[in-house]
Amino acid sequence: MNKTVLATALAAGLYASTAFGQDRPSCGIPPYLLFSDSQLKRVSATVTATHKLTIAVVGTGSSALAGPDGPSSAYPARLEAVLSQRLPGIPVKVVTLLRTRETAEDLARGMNKMMQDEKPNLVLWQTGTIDAIRRIDPDNFQSALQDGVRRLRRGGADVILMNMQYSPRTEEMISVAPYADIMRVVAQEQDVPLLDRLEIMRHWSDVGAFDLHATGKDNVLARRVHDCIGRAIALLIINSGHLENFERKAGE
Repeated sequence: MNKTVLATALAAGLYASTAFGQDRPSCGIPPYLLFSDSQLKRVSATVTATHKLTIAVVGTGSSALAGPDGPSSAYPARLEAVLSQRLPGIPVKVVTLLRTRETAEDLARGMNKMMQDEKPNLVLWQTGTIDAIRRIDPDNFQSALQDGVRRLRRGGADVILMNMQYSPRTEEMISVAPYADIMRVVAQEQDVPLLDRLEIMRHWSDVGAFDLHATGKDNVLARRVHDCIGRAIALLIINSGHLENFERKAGE
């Protein structure tokens, strides 16, 4: 699927979730919030040469969901499922490495060992929330991101940065905007894609796709959001990794 067709499909919400019933919301995202000019060259080379892909999700607790079906409903598992469906014949493995309460600097320091242990071709690095809560110096946050990206590249992996979740209930309590802005700057400077989760979820809230003011103990809303996030990441990987030739065509 070429970029123009994929962008049109995404904007129209044609990649809506199929996992949670007929009343599911659309996962539609404006293309400017998803597509990146930065390329996943190692992903492209690896898939072409070996026909397999290993992805590590590194970050704090927002990559997980509670409950007995939490692991299978969280976005890393949904990402693996969607990529496996969209890229038939390409074994996809997504490992989740939770590092609760760790800042970007903490996470960056552990990247070398993680690369040695897991040997991923692609690392999805989600960060920013703990730094915002602790009010880490913005310059230190930026330096930590740069250091982490360099470590991952030296270890042989492509990188996607992902910023924090959007929550209207906590937006006034935690100043996340400066940290999200820094992540956008670092992504551009380092030429890596950014999954702008903050603005994507804000868009979903604004257009009424999800009521992010809602609360509940059944995890239904969180599961739906995670499903859509997993699908968004999958599309970003396919596009930035130039994997369209491996993709299952519509209707197959």
